[in-house]
Amino acid sequence: MNIFTHWIKLAFRNILKSRRRTFVTLMAVGFGFASIALFQGYIHSIYEGLRASAIHGSGIGHLTLYAKGWEAHGKSDPEAYMITGPDMEKIMALARENPHVTLASPRLSVSGLVSNGKTSTIFIGAGVVPEHEKKIKGDFYHYQTVVGSPLNSGDEAAVEMAEGLAGQLELSPGQDGVVMGATLSGQMNAMDIHINATYNTGIADTNDKFIKLPFSFAQAFYDTPKADSIVLLLDNWQNTDLVKAELSGRFAANHIDIEFKTWKELSLFYKNVRNMFDMIFLFIFIIVFIIVIMSTTNTMGMAVIERTREIGTLRALGLKRRGISFLFAAEGGLLGLGGCIFGLGLHSLVWAAIRYARPSYTPPGNSSPVPLLVDFLPQSLALLMVFMTGLALFSAILPARRAARQNVVQSLTHV
Repeated sequence: MNIFTHWIKLAFRNILKSRRRTFVTLMAVGFGFASIALFQGYIHSIYEGLRASAIHGSGIGHLTLYAKGWEAHGKSDPEAYMITGPDMEKIMALARENPHVTLASPRLSVSGLVSNGKTSTIFIGAGVVPEHEKKIKGDFYHYQTVVGSPLNSGDEAAVEMAEGLAGQLELSPGQDGVVMGATLSGQMNAMDIHINATYNTGIADTNDKFIKLPFSFAQAFYDTPKADSIVLLLDNWQNTDLVKAELSGRFAANHIDIEFKTWKELSLFYKNVRNMFDMIFLFIFIIVFIIVIMSTTNTMGMAVIERTREIGTLRALGLKRRGISFLFAAEGGLLGLGGCIFGLGLHSLVWAAIRYARPSYTPPGNSSPVPLLVDFLPQSLALLMVFMTGLALFSAILPARRAARQNVVQSLTHV
């Protein structure tokens, strides 16, 4: 241990001989470390936000159950591939027996025309159980509701209308409208609605089309006792695949044919955005990777040239080639570690500044601004520090081996 400490002290003194070059290398490694760490924290917060938005914000839950054949034929013949009333109760009862399932809620999607009495426009409606909707949405429920009162099962005609659609029709909470459309049997139907509240969907493409309706109202609108899906809410998103596997066996044992869709499968936006950020992170990581290797290799290569006579003296005093290689590799590792420590301080400073300033921005496709967040990830920072220190150490191996192979006599006479 004493010998190892002696080598580290010697390596530390050596990297201080050329302070300007050492400083530049530390800056390169430090800024690279901070850049990767900050971007990693940023995309981690993005992934967390996208996941919560997909599961709770859009209301799709963790698992969605459909009748067998719905995906292939549900759009062309919806009534034949819906979940019947008796099956609906049985499926929800079996699902609730799973300890990870906290809620099972039926859904019925509807569409048609909505009118204020003067003008009409198309709408897409989601028939939901009001009490269940609050649980599925969680914090997003109060965040999205802008004006008015939430849905309640006591008033089947009460709806929540996206504020963009309400703006088009010049409707506000407390006013009435009419929805029109064809039932599943092809008959035309028209029903009065009462605007209880307006809300922001958070997505520009849907903010002028969506209406949330009580589930019973949606059934009456389509004149059916069925549901097109059942949404399951779990205690933890990480249990999604586990619950899917358990329920598949459970339903099969009870001769119930069900199709499962996880929140990842239903949220294409989440998958596309994650793939995009993964590619950006890989691109940034490769750039920093090259900068660290080139900076460390250049610094150690210059050190070998400048200290040729010193290397010859050490070899003449009996230091073996392995010792020379270890000495220069230790110097590279110290440069990497020092750069990481500097980068960690820089990362912490910028992270604290962002936490204090709380900046926000409006992403493409969103109708409202979102906060810019950077998560502090201690485990990822530790792994990144170990990786970049090791990278700097191995970057110094090539110059170290070149130094160790030098001829002793020629090194001593080097000018």
